[in-house]
Amino acid sequence: MVSVKLGMLHYVIDHVYGAFMHRTRITPPFFSRGWGGPKLELLERMAKQLFPMYVEGHNWPPPLVRPVWKTVWETKTACLREGVFQTPCDDELTAALPPESRTARVAWLVPKNVPPQKMSCVVHLAGTGDHTYDRRLRLGGPLVKQNIATMVLESPLYGRRRPFLQRGARLLCVSDLLLLGRATIDESRSLLHWLDTEEGFGKMGVCGLSMGGVHASMVGSLHPTPVATLPFLSPHSAVVAFCEGILKYGTAWEALREELEAQKITMTLEEVRERMRTVLSLTDVTRFPIPKNPDAVIFVAATDDGYIPKHSVLELQKAWPGSEVRWVRGGHVSSFILHNDAFRRAIVDGLDRVDWKESW
Repeated sequence: MVSVKLGMLHYVIDHVYGAFMHRTRITPPFFSRGWGGPKLELLERMAKQLFPMYVEGHNWPPPLVRPVWKTVWETKTACLREGVFQTPCDDELTAALPPESRTARVAWLVPKNVPPQKMSCVVHLAGTGDHTYDRRLRLGGPLVKQNIATMVLESPLYGRRRPFLQRGARLLCVSDLLLLGRATIDESRSLLHWLDTEEGFGKMGVCGLSMGGVHASMVGSLHPTPVATLPFLSPHSAVVAFCEGILKYGTAWEALREELEAQKITMTLEEVRERMRTVLSLTDVTRFPIPKNPDAVIFVAATDDGYIPKHSVLELQKAWPGSEVRWVRGGHVSSFILHNDAFRRAIVDGLDRVDWKESW
């Protein structure tokens, strides 16, 4: 009975937080400027072109990036660097990105006095609203003692890469969500390729919370070599977040409907939501190839998540036989804050299931 009451409390906290963040006028809603017009059409076309390529054999090598680094601080045991590089997205996709987003930024916390081939490195991807490096560096920091480096990518359209007119995490157009995801995937895969071929790390992984977990799943699926894939508190698709979870209350449905009306397309709000489902189905990770080492995929999900229902996590586990789901007691917000130790254990265990590079 106590656990049921605690579970309900966590669920209520998610909804109270969501009501405060998404139903008030403190911040603008998501997609207040509509669908994105030609950019949305471009991204839909590019996404549909990806799948035949990967079904036939998903060993598409990512372009190599060459970050330019500066040292932020160093101690006897670790060094924190920050780097910049030009996004490796193809010309068409780069042109669709806002100018502010075309330079990628990354922080890198590395153990000292350990040869790279004896170290692992995990690329940490941002959840919704995570504009800085700090939270992800705090998550990865204690792992330095286990010779695990942490690389934190600043998402396109976030932080210093945020477009001038965008407030906070509230993306202006639906196309921006797909653009953010596609650019994050390309940049993450290139960073993993750089860690492998240029730095010689023995093992690599990718993780992320919430939206970052969806992107981590995609990167793990599409990367040509085995990596640990660690999605935390994440759904199998953005459809779940924006059409089923609490974020549906923070979406500018009326603005999306009015844009269609201006194009002489009459839809009810329910039909607009169905169109959103169709568009965001492009983010359904169950459609992506099974990673090369599904046993190194560990999902960490919350028992009473008001944002991500249990069925969504289990759908992806079912699509990727051999993957593991671990449950933590809590909601989306409370687990985000309270269960960093469970996330770290998953990172360590996922990397343990990846062979050292020499044996590939």
